[in-house]
Amino acid sequence: MPANTTNAVARDGAAPVPDEAVAPLLRGIAVLRRLTEADGGALSLSGLEKATGLARSTVDRLTATLARVGYVRLDGRDVSLAPRLMELGNAYLAALRLPDLLAARADALADELDESVSLAVGDRDGIRFIHQATRRRAMSLSFRIGDLLPAERTAPGPLFAAEWTPADWHRWHRRRAADPEDRDFPAVPPREHGTPDEDFERRTERAARDGWALDDQLIEPGLVAVSVPVRDPGTGRVACVASVVSHTSRHTAPDLRAALLPRLRAAVAAMEDDLRTAPPPEPGPPPSGLATWTGASKQELGREFVESLARGLTVLTAFGAGRPALTLTEVAKATGLARATARRALITYEHAGLVAPAPDRAFALTPRVLSLGFPPLSRTSLPEIAQPHLTALAGRVHESAALAVLSETGEEIQYTARASTGRVLSARVTVGTRLPAYATALGRVLLAGRPDGAGTPSDVLREVRARGHALVDEELEAGLRAVAVPVRDRTGRVVAAVNVAMHAARRTTEECVTRVLPELRRTADLIEIELRVAGRFCRVPAV
Repeated sequence: MPANTTNAVARDGAAPVPDEAVAPLLRGIAVLRRLTEADGGALSLSGLEKATGLARSTVDRLTATLARVGYVRLDGRDVSLAPRLMELGNAYLAALRLPDLLAARADALADELDESVSLAVGDRDGIRFIHQATRRRAMSLSFRIGDLLPAERTAPGPLFAAEWTPADWHRWHRRRAADPEDRDFPAVPPREHGTPDEDFERRTERAARDGWALDDQLIEPGLVAVSVPVRDPGTGRVACVASVVSHTSRHTAPDLRAALLPRLRAAVAAMEDDLRTAPPPEPGPPPSGLATWTGASKQELGREFVESLARGLTVLTAFGAGRPALTLTEVAKATGLARATARRALITYEHAGLVAPAPDRAFALTPRVLSLGFPPLSRTSLPEIAQPHLTALAGRVHESAALAVLSETGEEIQYTARASTGRVLSARVTVGTRLPAYATALGRVLLAGRPDGAGTPSDVLREVRARGHALVDEELEAGLRAVAVPVRDRTGRVVAAVNVAMHAARRTTEECVTRVLPELRRTADLIEIELRVAGRFCRVPAV
């Protein structure tokens, strides 16, 4: 393995790569991290080759495998992160439980204060966000779930550092010396003015004494924050840190402390009560059939499929709600992998900092799992999820396809994504167009998905609900025929609809049902799979 690839996986002074580590898995991790750090979560194949130091043939095989798993998308010579990759970060967040238990409190505090509120955990000598409740303003925060920040430039940092061991402090001093401008933290601007290490040490002592900490424009000019630790009721240690974040045009740092710290403390006390009274989690079903699937993929794709990479990635998905720590035997059982295969994967992940030893000879995921694509994907919208699938659908049926949502009034639909074909005569509705809901197949599906069904004839809606689709034949416009199906979120709520539209001369209504509808349902299923993954811990905007 090239030296710079090893450094890309563990560039914080980790030990040499163990002999039993799975080299293709380390290389796959390097590819995912380089894509995560890239603008927009995408790079060309040649760009990946340069960023990782891997041979082009190796990059081609790794990305082909990641595409097969559903973690990246290949578009010609370009590679981009796919929403399905978020299942790795979801496994960590579900095992952690803190977002499930505390996010509602953070959201309510953000609404009460009309300021952004975040939850963060410690990640070695940095902090990593696990929840964001961001206010929508012209001047708003760009931090994302999974972003890593240097501890010394944040309000939560001193609260975590108050519990650091001498070894932790040594690692921090070493990192500061090796990276004085914070170039290894792409979520923050490079440091312009250095501060002595003693400054952070004094802030840590003050935070330990006061039980709160302040960030007075440490990240960049204008940004201020106040933080309070949320303590684990069992151990008394910091489980996470809650922060209220604003900018100096709204609050100075002293004003933030005086006006908002008492309310933040009250919210944190309620969070700690929630942790104390939360019932034990119900373990969800572990993944099944993964080893069989990877074996079948290897047989189908041959040399282009790196089975050791695909099998190694399944190990991370064995963790989750009710499964925060697993022994080697439990990992092997959950994934269907041989014990030796699971063991080598765990050794690899421990070296890469993605798992850590836990009590009773078990392993647990670390916050660093969020470095595998989660930050850029945490801002994914429904149209972005749907677009590749619409393009593929239009290519299969050779007709235009589109995604639409219902307006707030329920009287119109708004097109939010579309894909067209090269036909001379085709449906050419642009993104943003609004049409009467009841006159369109998309609109009828969306209206039928509302609990009340207000404003539309109930007999038509009952038929759409019963069939699971709507077909409109030349009602909106002469010659225009369209069929549509709903798109549901993880709660089962209809949030959008997809359709195929065509000239009536090309297909009969019967052909729309027998030939087009199955492809349309398949597309909706694929969109829903990615929407469920992306929406587990993040809000997915509908437009």
